[in-house]
Amino acid sequence: MNDMTAPQSHATPLWNLADLYPTPEAWAVEYARIKDLAIALDSYKGTLGTNAAALLAALDAISRVAKETARLYAYAALKADEDISLAKSQERRQQAGALYTLLGEKTAWLAPEILALGEVKIRAFERENAVLTERHGFSLDNTLRAAPHTLGLEAESVLAAAGDVLQQPDSVYGQLANSELPFPTVTLSNGTSVRLDQSGYVQHRQSENRADRKLVFDSFWGAWKNYEGTAGAVLTAQIMGDIFRAKARRHKNALSAALFPDAIPEAVYRTLVAEANQGLASLHRYFRLRKRLLGIDGPLEYYDVYPIMFPGIHEPKFTVADSERVTLDALVPYGEEYLAFLRQGFAGKWTDPFPRTHKASGAYMNGSAYDVHPYVLLNHQDDYDSLSTFAHEWGHAVHTQLTTKYQPYEKSHYSTFVAEAASIANEMLLNDHMVKHAKTREEKLFYLGEGVESIRGTFFRQVMLAEFELAIHEEIEHGRPLSGARMTELYLGILRKYYGEAEGVMTINPAYGIEWAYIPHFYFNFYVYQYATSIAGAARFTDAIIGEGKPAAERFLSLLRAGGSDYPYELYNHAGIDMASPAPYRALIARMNRIMDDIEALLR
Repeated sequence: MNDMTAPQSHATPLWNLADLYPTPEAWAVEYARIKDLAIALDSYKGTLGTNAAALLAALDAISRVAKETARLYAYAALKADEDISLAKSQERRQQAGALYTLLGEKTAWLAPEILALGEVKIRAFERENAVLTERHGFSLDNTLRAAPHTLGLEAESVLAAAGDVLQQPDSVYGQLANSELPFPTVTLSNGTSVRLDQSGYVQHRQSENRADRKLVFDSFWGAWKNYEGTAGAVLTAQIMGDIFRAKARRHKNALSAALFPDAIPEAVYRTLVAEANQGLASLHRYFRLRKRLLGIDGPLEYYDVYPIMFPGIHEPKFTVADSERVTLDALVPYGEEYLAFLRQGFAGKWTDPFPRTHKASGAYMNGSAYDVHPYVLLNHQDDYDSLSTFAHEWGHAVHTQLTTKYQPYEKSHYSTFVAEAASIANEMLLNDHMVKHAKTREEKLFYLGEGVESIRGTFFRQVMLAEFELAIHEEIEHGRPLSGARMTELYLGILRKYYGEAEGVMTINPAYGIEWAYIPHFYFNFYVYQYATSIAGAARFTDAIIGEGKPAAERFLSLLRAGGSDYPYELYNHAGIDMASPAPYRALIARMNRIMDDIEALLR
């Protein structure tokens, strides 16, 4: 640890995209080659039933094009995020996305033809050719499972061609939220003038000055409120697209359609929401503790959620080098295989860690290039949140490396349902490590506060968003009109329930009900619930690893090594966790209460 006063920066990207393609010109040449191969995939239509070798040849050809398309898109996306102001890079990303659409169109015949052959013939081919089963067995099983929701060739081609159109609401939202919405500029109590765009809002909502926090909330949400109608129309278009796809594929509703590809039982989603509601007393306990620690007289307000719980405690600082070292120390319980992958990644030019003008915001891992290695984008601010984010994204990266090592490409596409557990478990092990090795009472309180806030943000908040997402889909499914104003009304009601307004825990200003318009995940078709299931699964794994040691770590690593070789719900079951039962969610809430017990004991 050190006490740097400002985060490091770097004028140019530090990752080496030449590992993907040596130059943009080389990318263009490869793009043309793969596009020709994608167009030629039509030639395999009608050949699958010839014999097992013909089926394997067709599936291998499609797989090769898919793998290279993913590599092309990885380069285009990473290059675009190096500098989002460069039109050429953004056009290259759009071009790569169009190749995905072309691939979908040129393989739209695949599932109908497999289903026309029938399960008996497919199973006979699998018995005849072991390689077919080894590489494509799970994919074939999944296709056969989807028979009730697979359309004829013409209809499948139409749905594939509609892909670009159905993605447009997300593009419109991104343009509005990241470029064209006129974000306000405000003057803080110290005289500093700040622009409240997305990153400015996130930074200044944490201010220790309560008047500044109120100013930030009032101004930022006021800007969004001016576009309530537009944001509502765009999100309604997204929801209509979700429902259209569900109906077209004969699913009973949009939720079941979204859960079907990963074979997630609907009970997982509904149990998650029910258990979060059942555990709201623990969330309300946290807010009462927060109010006490912040020394707030009168009601707690929504803008009091984000500042550090312990004003006056010096927040520790971590450089990128510190983050590497501390992450390695914290993840020792996983064993040497995991640590070796981390060291390899840290030594290679796989990361672009520092913020700079025109670089994409946030943090992510891109592991799409199966034959290369994952890449990690960060905007490291040299604080504990940056350290935690570092450990999180490298959890995704090592998950990718483990999957690549143990699975063929065709079984390497792991689900988000598992992926987030891989990264959140790292955050929890890191937090436990920091609490254990804290040198002072104040430092320990800081890390305990971060641990409990993580559960608040990753579990309760994400379930709240998931509950809202289900509600707005059901509005349309039940024939009720939906608008920006109606979304604000629904969101405000759920927000007040979670944050305990009726119980006197917190006051929610109705002006803040527009917050739904700021959440990009609502354009991802029932995505956010997986953060909440993942932190519950991660908590069970973390507790077991700390308690049992190597056997529990091995169960967790086996889950990661499995990649996409089975359905994620089943992979959890193999690891000893039933995500459709109340148990993992109750265990997580118990962990939250243990942390609050520790905080209160230290305060005494």
